[in-house]
Amino acid sequence: MGDNSFDAWRRHSPFYGETHEALSASVRAFIQREALPHVDAWEEAGIVPRDFQEKAGAAGLLGLGFPEAIGGTEDGIDSFHKLVLVDETARCGSGGVQSGLFTHAVAMPLLIDHGDPALAARIAPEIIAGRKILAIAVTAPSGGSDLAALKTVARRDGDNFVVSGSKTFISNGMRADYFVTAVRTGGAGMGGISMLLIPGDSSGIARTALRKMGWHAGDTATLHFDAVRVPANHLLGEENRGFRPILRNFNWERVQAAQQCTAFARIAHEEAVDWAAQRVTFGQPLGTHPVIRSKLADMKRHIDTTQAWTDLNAWRFDQGTESAAEIALLKVQATQMFEKVLREAAQVLGGASFVKGTLIERLYREVRVGAIGGGSEEILLDLAGRQLGYGTQ
Repeated sequence: MGDNSFDAWRRHSPFYGETHEALSASVRAFIQREALPHVDAWEEAGIVPRDFQEKAGAAGLLGLGFPEAIGGTEDGIDSFHKLVLVDETARCGSGGVQSGLFTHAVAMPLLIDHGDPALAARIAPEIIAGRKILAIAVTAPSGGSDLAALKTVARRDGDNFVVSGSKTFISNGMRADYFVTAVRTGGAGMGGISMLLIPGDSSGIARTALRKMGWHAGDTATLHFDAVRVPANHLLGEENRGFRPILRNFNWERVQAAQQCTAFARIAHEEAVDWAAQRVTFGQPLGTHPVIRSKLADMKRHIDTTQAWTDLNAWRFDQGTESAAEIALLKVQATQMFEKVLREAAQVLGGASFVKGTLIERLYREVRVGAIGGGSEEILLDLAGRQLGYGTQ
């Protein structure tokens, strides 16, 4: 397909080189072999089998960017290798598969960087190998993205914390063996928040599966903690100071979310280009009609613009100069671009996009979670406005 191919943009970017292309080829082969033949079945089942997690671990997908000592691959890895991983796993066209694989990407740094070294040394290799699953449990039914308002309480009792409360919209909530969990150990507001690693088999944990508009292959749950006893050495970082470390992790999560939106949009654009070339209407290929040709060009304009901004923010992460405001705006740009491109792709495919089980129909159902998950568009725009000083004069 020449310059219209999925990864053509990388070959013209100063941020990607031979190692990124080698990773791309490896991940692409894995997804084609182990995921693409099964995605439809996983979507119907509403869950990804655990053996796929182990296969991904054996292929090195789960350890990218993590220390060699725990089974990861860290030497020579930059943010763009991580974007390639997001890009190539997006080829399966299922955000649920990706969320099933990578919830540990946000949770693991808190365990490695802030957890008891012996605890991290025991658990982290199991996560990277895919034998255990790590999820992050932050969102509360009462406050949604308002982390400072969370009400899940952890009370100190000797050598344990006793945890009571609920979390919801937890990716991998049904399958996870461990939860990195935001709890309130102190007073109101940001200053009273701590992070605990809670084993999933602890007595007093109940899980309720949630049925969703999209991400069908990714299991999502509400968690209920009823006086769950957690060893005190499972505290990640300092007590009452868990807010700031998790915020930096959220910044990178949002850059990756932008890449996911861009990759999904590019897949939809490919589908629309191929359909327009093959479909004949009024005696000529659909793509030769000016209105369709213009749609396809405009879709590419939005995708490439967002990709450039995503790459810039990834580069700033590697330089240590990332901006929470810029990243918040990037995610909003990406989710709104994704929605526009999917709408236009559906218009090009017409009725074929409305049939359940088609790629465009599945991707269209992923649009809303992008605009809400990881910080809604409204919250992120306000966050950016406050950080940029708007309205404070």
